[in-house]
Amino acid sequence: MSGEEEGGQAAKSFPGLPEPLPVPVFDSHCHLDLVGLPVTEQLASARAAGIGRIVTIGVDLPTSRLCAETAAEYDGVYAGVAIHPNDTTGVTADVLDDIARLAEQPKVRAIGETGLDYYRDWAPKDDQHRSFRAHIDIAKRTGKALVIHDREAHDDVLRILEEEGAPDRVVFHCFSGDAEMAAVCADRGYVMSFAGNVTFKNAGPLREALRVAPLDLVLVETDAPFLTPAPHRGKPNASYLIPHTVRFMAEVKDVAVEELCEAINATGERVFGPW
Repeated sequence: MSGEEEGGQAAKSFPGLPEPLPVPVFDSHCHLDLVGLPVTEQLASARAAGIGRIVTIGVDLPTSRLCAETAAEYDGVYAGVAIHPNDTTGVTADVLDDIARLAEQPKVRAIGETGLDYYRDWAPKDDQHRSFRAHIDIAKRTGKALVIHDREAHDDVLRILEEEGAPDRVVFHCFSGDAEMAAVCADRGYVMSFAGNVTFKNAGPLREALRVAPLDLVLVETDAPFLTPAPHRGKPNASYLIPHTVRFMAEVKDVAVEELCEAINATGERVFGPW
């Protein structure tokens, strides 16, 4: 979860189905359990829009378990497991051991979302730092991608990754840095995943970051049910709305939609493993 979380999504009407993408892509980060629709319905609408696979992300131990169970049950669904930085107060070694055990499941492909959140003060920074370092260790021990929640904490996130030694595959979920940070991430080989907020009118610095990001280090996500892309901002989000974001990203990067889709797919398999 990141960006401008908006409450009451399930009570609002969902936008209509967009024009399907010419090349199917995947949603690298969403929360199927929060969208307020049955998983089967979410998967059907996503596939109708050209979204063939979804990575559903846990934010605490119960949701991580649920994500792993959902991935095991449904074709095309994969999971990330972790303790969100906002929920790190009082996290015990036993909880982190449970996250590591969940990560051993074959359809759990990521440790995340973990990281740092300085926008909210729901957890002390020391607790966030300890948890983030522990998750980095879990990602390296299990060989899974590290999916990072970074909200107004860029310098410390980058510093801790350097101090701990980053895993081979790092994804900045809902990338929120500027062009300078994108250049740093590119230099280090970190993948930047862009959500619907890149389409917002006030997101000029984020679009500059997208221009800087190499095509082979870019992913797309919904963070559903949050961050619904234009022209449907304010309505609930779901994986089927990714075509709006992909087409906008292609315009920003001045590449064909098909080329961007192929690059996203290649990066997805490199980061999350073969589907």
